[in-house]
Amino acid sequence: MTDRRRVTVRDIASATGLSIATVSRALNGHATVTEATRTVVNEAAERLRTGSHSFRGTVFVRCPYILTDYFGLIVSSIAETLSLHGRQLVLTAGEAAQRTPLLADLSGRQGVAGVIVILPPEPGSALLELQGRGVPFVVVDPRTTLPRDIVSVSAAHFAGARALTGHLVGLGHRRIGVIGGPTEWLVSDARLAGHNAALADVGVLPSPSLLRTVEPTTSQGYVAASSLLDLPTRPTALVCFNDKVAVGALRAALERGLRVPADLSVTGFDDLDLAQATGLTTVRQPLQEMGRMAVTLLIRLLDRHELDALHVELATELVVRTSTAPPPSDHPVTRSG
Repeated sequence: MTDRRRVTVRDIASATGLSIATVSRALNGHATVTEATRTVVNEAAERLRTGSHSFRGTVFVRCPYILTDYFGLIVSSIAETLSLHGRQLVLTAGEAAQRTPLLADLSGRQGVAGVIVILPPEPGSALLELQGRGVPFVVVDPRTTLPRDIVSVSAAHFAGARALTGHLVGLGHRRIGVIGGPTEWLVSDARLAGHNAALADVGVLPSPSLLRTVEPTTSQGYVAASSLLDLPTRPTALVCFNDKVAVGALRAALERGLRVPADLSVTGFDDLDLAQATGLTTVRQPLQEMGRMAVTLLIRLLDRHELDALHVELATELVVRTSTAPPPSDHPVTRSG
């Protein structure tokens, strides 16, 4: 006899990609729910109750980076959500995977029904080739601009960066240093554009002398921050590409005897554990929700459902902590207004 599990409406919504309200209406026999939707809901509910996963092919997940906190949260969420859908996962990860082209990595793998690729380093042409083979796939956090008909999910980088710099200019900062990410990354452009938009809101033009672009690591953040803080007139705040870069900036400030936030405000992006531990003002990315949404989109492709949106952008959230404050009153920029 098969053990039956207690299943919630939220579980079924996660497994089907439908809203909680739609699932509830389907279970209650509401007349506005189509028969096809009702069937999807009932089948998912039964599968979750019995734990009977009828595996219909694996999902190949490719994350060509070390599974640290950022990528680890996304991959873990993908794995958990695929399990809810009764799908097996085949994972390739680590920086070594960058040396193997996506199509070569996929070739020879039997029974792959769909693919999820995270921050793919491949150009859009390689992704189009995968699409041309008829394999359903979803891109999480695109690294470069994608062809318009490729399905993807990402965070609202422009809005998040605009809110972050808006917070700083609201405190009175005008001379803000920016430690951006790699210039070839789509996200770098989006965040820089958001920063510049917030400056424009208060009539400030961005200064090229206050911009550094680096690989998003703590060590590179330290080097870039050191360069900015050693300028004849240093910034009163630093906007960093991510939390790791910001930690490097905090070290550079400490070595120069600068107090954060009394002498210098520092911000990050992502809201990882280290941001919480260091009291860093940052932008929270919905990393786990990005993983869940990627699976939802892929399942809909596998079930041949029509997608209302090919690119889903999830909201970010400004998180204000103790690393930001008004600029010091004795700073040259502050004195001159």
